[in-house]
Amino acid sequence: MAFRRAALCSVLVLCLASCSGGSSSPPPPATSSPTPTPTPTVSAIDEQLAFAEDVLDEWYLFPNLLDNSIDTADFNDVQEYLNARVAPARAQDIDRFFTFATSIEEENALINSGASAGFGIRLGYDTFNNRVFILEAFENGNALGAGLDRGAELLGITTPGQAEQLVSALMASGGPQAVVNALGPSDAGVTRTLRFAQANGAVITANVTKSVFSLDPISDRYGALTLNDGGKLVGYLNLRTFIVSDAANQLRQAFATFQSAGITELIIDLRYNGGGLISVADTFGDLLGAGRVGQVWSETVYRDSKSDLNQTELFENESAAIAPTKIAFIGRNATASASELVINSMIPYIDPANIALIGENTFGKPVGQDGFDLAEFDLRIRATTIQTNNSQGSGEYYSGLASVIPNTCSAFDDISNPLGDVDEASIAVALDFLAGRPCNAIATAEAGVEAQQATGRQVALQPERPNAVQHHISGLF
Repeated sequence: MAFRRAALCSVLVLCLASCSGGSSSPPPPATSSPTPTPTPTVSAIDEQLAFAEDVLDEWYLFPNLLDNSIDTADFNDVQEYLNARVAPARAQDIDRFFTFATSIEEENALINSGASAGFGIRLGYDTFNNRVFILEAFENGNALGAGLDRGAELLGITTPGQAEQLVSALMASGGPQAVVNALGPSDAGVTRTLRFAQANGAVITANVTKSVFSLDPISDRYGALTLNDGGKLVGYLNLRTFIVSDAANQLRQAFATFQSAGITELIIDLRYNGGGLISVADTFGDLLGAGRVGQVWSETVYRDSKSDLNQTELFENESAAIAPTKIAFIGRNATASASELVINSMIPYIDPANIALIGENTFGKPVGQDGFDLAEFDLRIRATTIQTNNSQGSGEYYSGLASVIPNTCSAFDDISNPLGDVDEASIAVALDFLAGRPCNAIATAEAGVEAQQATGRQVALQPERPNAVQHHISGLF
């Protein structure tokens, strides 16, 4: 699938989320321009706004849900203009900040090599107790070496030359954005003294410097594991993001391991995965599609005026492919877009009794974006332009996948245990489902929801204006 769709999906189309998402480096995405090319105007911002206007007018998936009373002359910021134009679609919950302006250079660096600048941690805040925790630490960032890993609580932040700011006070006074501000810009060389309590209770103070690091889509620590559940082997796969192009090769390596072990039951953990390249999602589907070559994997649908670009994607041969008999997908509210595409596209191909969503409902983003570049200003407009459907034509899951997948099991995001650990709550429930043991459905587990709210529910810490990388990797700092 990736080969046939390269001209469209890996060059133009990203399927990603804005909730609040390697060794081979292909060429950067080609630019795409609406027609006609915008005429240069009297100022840089005028030219950028005119470009954004033409992109939406020609390509936006929901042309009847654009506010055409908006005048570019009333704006001096591209993102604010985009927000205003797509407000009618946002009011119907079908474009929840999916259309945005970003940096060509930063996004290409992320796609080509996973490069970003930061501490190398994913942060979440407790919505009930207003505490901030490390949800995940990336192996190539500086934070992990300083002792910050999943389950640690961030207690204090010190900017050089200033007094420590308590995270509890920041949350009380300014909410999550105050913590974002205290952590400083996402630039290499920015240093903060972080005081944190590790999951074992030890309190540590460390100077941590932001650096440019490569984000590994599949962790070498816990990304692909073989779990033993009472003598039965289960494949566990945790894919962090679809946005890094080498994720496709890493998926092939993981599935080769599962194939050689004879594994047919899978736990696919997408709990923080906000999406990314559709070409990677297609490779994922091929690896799940042994024996299905030539059958329909997904459909890509544009607005009526661009219907000549519509495509039906077929399963293609992958030497490492397996034929899964049971799949437990772990998802949460941050699970979106390409992640949901994979789950939705597998529903028709697994016995309804043997496929489930574990955790909580997903975000609900059955749409994707094209990238339109104005290179002179390092401006890329990510405009919502496509909807994706499965082989049954189903793709209207704007309220999340819990309402369309045959089975759901409610489970906490248990940050007290590492990802990949059989004792982690979501993984334990996934193993229960695969073994035929009972669980509480997401839609009916109100007591479980209330219990998690009482103890705190982690939501990705996201800036009000995320940078190019944070648009794709929620909670990344």
